[in-house]
Amino acid sequence: MKKTLSDTASHLPDLYKIAMLIVSIALILLMFPHQRQSVKYDYSLGGFWNSNDLYATFDFAVLQDAATHEKELAEAKSKCTLYFEEDSSAYYQALQQFNKAVSDFSLSAQQQRKMRKTLDSIYRKGYIELPAEMPDIEKHSIVLLKGNVGSEHKASEYISALDINDSILVDHILVPNIIYDKRRTQLELDSRLSQIGRGTDIVPTGSLIIAKGEYITAEKVNVLKSLEAENTQRFLEHYNPTGKYIGQALLCLIAFIALYMFMKNTNHPILEDNKKVLLVFTTILMASAATAFVLHVNPDWVLIVPLCIVPILMRIFFDMRVALYIHLTTVIILGNMVPNSYEFIFYQLITGMMSIISVKDFGNRSKFFVVCIVIFFSYSLIYTAGILSQDTNLQTLNPERYATFFVNALLTLLAHPLIYLFERIFGITTDLTLQEIASTNTPALRELSRKAPGTFQHSMQVANISEDLISEIGGNALLAKVGGLYHDIGKIVAPLNFTENQNSGFNPHDELPYEESAQLITQHVQDGITLAHKYHLPSIVTDFIRTHHGTTYTGYFYAKYKAEHPNERIDEEIFRYPGPRPYSRETAVVMISDSVEAACKSLKNADKEHIDKLVENIVEDKIRLGQLSNCDLTFDDITKIEKMLKSKMQSIYHARISYPVKGDN
Repeated sequence: MKKTLSDTASHLPDLYKIAMLIVSIALILLMFPHQRQSVKYDYSLGGFWNSNDLYATFDFAVLQDAATHEKELAEAKSKCTLYFEEDSSAYYQALQQFNKAVSDFSLSAQQQRKMRKTLDSIYRKGYIELPAEMPDIEKHSIVLLKGNVGSEHKASEYISALDINDSILVDHILVPNIIYDKRRTQLELDSRLSQIGRGTDIVPTGSLIIAKGEYITAEKVNVLKSLEAENTQRFLEHYNPTGKYIGQALLCLIAFIALYMFMKNTNHPILEDNKKVLLVFTTILMASAATAFVLHVNPDWVLIVPLCIVPILMRIFFDMRVALYIHLTTVIILGNMVPNSYEFIFYQLITGMMSIISVKDFGNRSKFFVVCIVIFFSYSLIYTAGILSQDTNLQTLNPERYATFFVNALLTLLAHPLIYLFERIFGITTDLTLQEIASTNTPALRELSRKAPGTFQHSMQVANISEDLISEIGGNALLAKVGGLYHDIGKIVAPLNFTENQNSGFNPHDELPYEESAQLITQHVQDGITLAHKYHLPSIVTDFIRTHHGTTYTGYFYAKYKAEHPNERIDEEIFRYPGPRPYSRETAVVMISDSVEAACKSLKNADKEHIDKLVENIVEDKIRLGQLSNCDLTFDDITKIEKMLKSKMQSIYHARISYPVKGDN
């Protein structure tokens, strides 16, 4: 039982990744619930057919163009016969309304006689009901039904409300006795419209529709649209939503598996950190949600979605190769969901690659505007080149497309707040943040400079040396520099406990036992961690504070105590730093640089021989004590580090000539 629980616990990270994969695929499918595919060909009027020869694989009718079809429909509606029925009771209802109106409106006897005479004359001709959907009734033939017998008339034979100027008659007395029969009229109209077909010609199976390189005329456009409509109709007849979702899920799964295989084969550390895996899935889902939303609003606006945010974020959080592969995965997944897939994929791949190149070596956040300009021009050049390749001229350019690209580029600026947000949510520090805190004007470094100036100068030296060493052996030089700047900020709490800050000749350790002095020295690590939280330093920078001494001893006090108590068992933990040991090449380099730089200051004879020997001893001591066992430094890296440290220490601490002072002979 315990073994089963242990095995399950060991596989929890992998199960978490699988759960994220399943949830991501499900969400992507739900974002695009009603995207029924239709068959579309890539062509435009006046261009050339760039695909292979196209043959008909079944018989289909060539449809009329929309304008001609609408014209025929309008003509059929205008010739439609209108059906009416005669209501013999309408006259008697009108008389009742007349008697009521006499009382309501206090009509005089003369007005009553005149109105009654008008009423009788109207019903002798017939009072017709005007149908609201047929405002041009005078253009239609009218069939008046009396029982099952119909007779043909014109609307002008009857009197309508438009022919009477008396509002009392129209609004309060008259009741139509020629009643519009809407149902029978609609049946007549439907019969006429059903006789109007869209097809003008039949293309038999096996016929050549268009040849490769052929000029696309208006007639060819009509044939291609007819074929698209027939293909779409046949597709919808056999459409199976379940099968479609299964197919799309498999395509998404294949894309994610390909991304996983790339990460696995390159041994990328993303797979070791589920927070980073979640960041990747979140970014892809974010891009999918934005694309799905635009498709629901208007599919023609799909290129307004700033998909280049995906490679930009991935490039800033990880590296160029990872950014490219994640962008490829995103575009492949979305390409299956959007119309005009080939055009969409081509636009996004090229522009995404250009944005990745533009993001390289970000010095500050203002370069986002440069990336936006690159994105806008990339989209615009692709569109312009596409128009030229199809139409051979620029007359068909659509200015709205350039406006779409401009909005896309502006929306890409959303990457700026997203970086800040994702850093906080996923606990990942980017080079942009490191660049900001590398300034010596940050509150922590200003405090260090004010309270512990000697330590501040030491930290500056360690930072510069570490940056150069990492640049030589490979790694994040900016991270090493920042780690060097902040590794000793714990000395702000009690700066006089450290010799580099003692400029008055007073040393507090002269009056303390060695054990207590050792505790005061090692305390600066814990104080540094506390200050790192106070100044909100990223955890990756705090790790330099934890590891810059590893689990070594406070050498001076340990040696002194050991010399005075040769036969006594020593509690070594009193003199040992809490650790942990460095875990990366950046933290290891800062540890070595810190020890070498501090030791070189204590040399009385800083010539080449002494400096070389000191560097070799310190590096060998770190290796002997196992302080470099957790990092990935190779013997070649250590050799390069020793060589560079010797050169730098000799440049910094070389002997200088003695200049005569005033008064010397």
